[in-house]
Amino acid sequence: MKTLTINFPESLGLDDKVAKMALASKLYEMGKLSLGQAADLAGYSKPTFMELLVDYGVSLINHSPDDLNDDLKNAENYSI
Repeated sequence: MKTLTINFPESLGLDDKVAKMALASKLYEMGKLSLGQAADLAGYSKPTFMELLVDYGVSLINHSPDDLNDDLKNAENYSI
């Protein structure tokens, strides 16, 4: 694992936990980390990380509109 040091103004009032969560949620949103990887980076369990995503404006369902349209087309063609 790589170590990253980030200097930010103390006036922001961010503690390490909030900064890690912000980074992890953004990387998850960008599709750079899986849910489990992002939760590990932030230092939370998957269920807790999932609950906290809403506070960072990140959707748990992380699919592009094209992926969702493809899924709908596939569902229309599916028969039991």
